Amino acid sequence: MKIKNQLLPLLGLATMVFSACNNYDKSGSTGWNYNDERNGGFEVVPYLEQETGPGLVLIEGGTFVMGRTEQDVIQDWDNMPRRVTVSSYYLDETEVSNTYWLEYLYWLGRVFATDYPEVQRKALPDTLVWRDRLAFNEPYVELYLRHPAFQDYPVVGVNWLQCNDFCAWRTDRVNEQILIREGILRVNPAQVNEDNFNTDAYFAGQYEGLVKSPLEDLNPNIDTRKVRMEDGILLPRYRLPTEAEWEFASLALIGNTVFENVNERKLYPWSGHGVRNSEDKWQGEMLANFKRGRGDNMGVSGKLNDNADITSPVYSYVPNDYGLYNMGGNVAEWVMDVFRPLSHEDKTDFRSFRGNVYETQVTDEEGSIAEKDTLGRIMQRQVTEQEASTRRNYQKADNINYIDGDEPDYATYNSGSATLVDDRARVIKGGSWKDRAYYLTPGSRRFLDQEQSTDWLGFRCAMARVGSPIGLGGKKTSKR
Repeated sequence: MKIKNQLLPLLGLATMVFSACNNYDKSGSTGWNYNDERNGGFEVVPYLEQETGPGLVLIEGGTFVMGRTEQDVIQDWDNMPRRVTVSSYYLDETEVSNTYWLEYLYWLGRVFATDYPEVQRKALPDTLVWRDRLAFNEPYVELYLRHPAFQDYPVVGVNWLQCNDFCAWRTDRVNEQILIREGILRVNPAQVNEDNFNTDAYFAGQYEGLVKSPLEDLNPNIDTRKVRMEDGILLPRYRLPTEAEWEFASLALIGNTVFENVNERKLYPWSGHGVRNSEDKWQGEMLANFKRGRGDNMGVSGKLNDNADITSPVYSYVPNDYGLYNMGGNVAEWVMDVFRPLSHEDKTDFRSFRGNVYETQVTDEEGSIAEKDTLGRIMQRQVTEQEASTRRNYQKADNINYIDGDEPDYATYNSGSATLVDDRARVIKGGSWKDRAYYLTPGSRRFLDQEQSTDWLGFRCAMARVGSPIGLGGKKTSKR
């Protein structure tokens, strides 16, 4: 009897798995078999869940109060609290380090240096951001990016545009590695100029690569094929997180929630209302890398309070309840959003974001995707107003200024030190080694022109989560 009772849950699980598999065997709409070349070969993949990309952590989404949790010391009144919902997504465990950026520069040099050296030059961080007219920071100018002592420190001196280019490059390298791992492509270290793996070009049939073992095509008229999006093998794009995503991940209320009750409202990425560790073993130790006061970047010799005069390695300090490091301190971080003082009033309360500019792939007269450019990328253009004229959800490509006054190319605001905010102003989240504790609060926000960079500003990448918001490890399933 005992053995029988233990088998019952397993039998139930097997039944569910069998039933799930049956969903991929035959169409419930037409009755035709799936994955059967005898009736045309339409394929349906028995997909389990999204693979977690390198460096990423799954952030289970939900509702939270976005905005100010600390006193508005700056008195900008640009982050009024508002309840929003964030979908599940992935976020880098750490800030992007110097090593990762040097890997990026090396690849650009190897592929483009001979014919297009400007591509690598465009990606070089501005190391002169370390200079201060009344301080001796030349060692950082010369050594911070490339010396191995700083290899695990966050990259700085990168602007918003460069960060987006890195995300695009990372997407292609990760997806190329997946195809190699699955035995579909061979390693090709001799890629040059436009002959380099690009995810969009691969999907569009404009990149072949060194094919090792193509997939069998169940279409009776075709023998083999490339990987398609419908196969679920390749990952979505790496990108910058939205402001709402970054703030949600930094706050990490998952550690303060019992059922649907948030027991303690957080001020920082960690629990409590102080910046020092309260645990016995580490009592008094700083929980982040920040500037404690005027002239105090790291404490007193012999008992340094955060052990970092400038930045610190990306795996420093205790991670928050999502397992993310340095969501408060070390370097502030770029996010996708265009800055507006009244963003929290204007933006939708589901997946909040301001900055949409809708694009589509360039096509020829016959409607086929145009040839890729000289760097191997599929060309994009903005959606025209004529194309969007019959749509109800948008009427033009550039929606940065939507419901923002009379929608000029720039808007003027009287917002403290910010007298001019335009469409190039991008939101910055979090505190840095150069900031006081005020900026460690997840709700704090600043902005900077997308082509500028500083010695206290870095970034981390995000990725969309497809399918279940909690994954196979979650306990909840859809109700039937």
